[in-house]
Amino acid sequence: MSDTWTVAGKELLDLRRDRLFAILIAFLAVATLISVAVASADFRNQQGAYNLYVANLVKSGTSIAPAAPRLFPLKLLRGGIEYLEILGALFAIVLGYETIAKEKHRGTLALVLSRPLGRFSFAGGKMLGLSIAWLGVVSALTVVSLLAVVTIGQAPIRGSDVARLLVSSGFAWLYLVFWTALTVGLTALSTRLSTGLILALIIWLAFVLIIPQIGDTMDPDNQVPGGLFATLRIKKPDELAVLAQFSAFDGIRNGLEVSSVTKHFERLTFAFLGIKDQYNQQPLDMVWVAMLPYSITLTAATFASVVFAALATTRRTLQRTHS
Repeated sequence: MSDTWTVAGKELLDLRRDRLFAILIAFLAVATLISVAVASADFRNQQGAYNLYVANLVKSGTSIAPAAPRLFPLKLLRGGIEYLEILGALFAIVLGYETIAKEKHRGTLALVLSRPLGRFSFAGGKMLGLSIAWLGVVSALTVVSLLAVVTIGQAPIRGSDVARLLVSSGFAWLYLVFWTALTVGLTALSTRLSTGLILALIIWLAFVLIIPQIGDTMDPDNQVPGGLFATLRIKKPDELAVLAQFSAFDGIRNGLEVSSVTKHFERLTFAFLGIKDQYNQQPLDMVWVAMLPYSITLTAATFASVVFAALATTRRTLQRTHS
């Protein structure tokens, strides 16, 4: 166990000195700030248009006005979550590749493996160090998100909002660890270092960009801003009746989406943050019950990815001659 912590400590020290790692994290923080600024500006535009509309109604002698737009603080984080699920996964892949590649490029791998390390000490130490690093990153992004909502978004934050954000941050940590561990395993198994990176990028392209986009495109409600059924003012029972006529089609669409770990992460965070209207302002325990299958699958996928990295990163695979 002490060997595992030694390897983990070395990994954390390398990351602290890694300028690329700092740049990637800073980029995610800036992207979060920009997304909150854009979302809050959009809400203020809606509020301004509403005030103008009400003023015109008053001038015309009409006293009945539609409900004013409401600001839900955590909804301002939608853009940040989308950046994290796409760019965060990409950065996690880069980090997973680099943690193996740097040892070979620097020639330190032979020195490390010359020590009497346990069977899983090297892989376990690497994953422990990377997991701690991602925990620090997610914690920092959580603080940045809260400050951005309060300052840029000028929205009040309640204790329940903090709890929801912390739960979402936990899932973000699992999601990033999943991609890093997957890349570590692929890089260790590949005869050429670049092959592991290419394979990870192909998987990222398929399950982060292509499959979720196909699922979204197949959903007719996503083709109109605000939702097709909401725009047409179709009530929920009638919406369900319409969708029931296309149950097979919707089953295929949903099956495509849930095959992607990214979609699981998105559905979890959108539910807990209230970005999905169905779960907005709902009790936290109710959201937990509804999202339990997704939380189990994301946790299981991350665990499987870490186990894969541990089993793949052996002395035999690491000491292969790479051309």
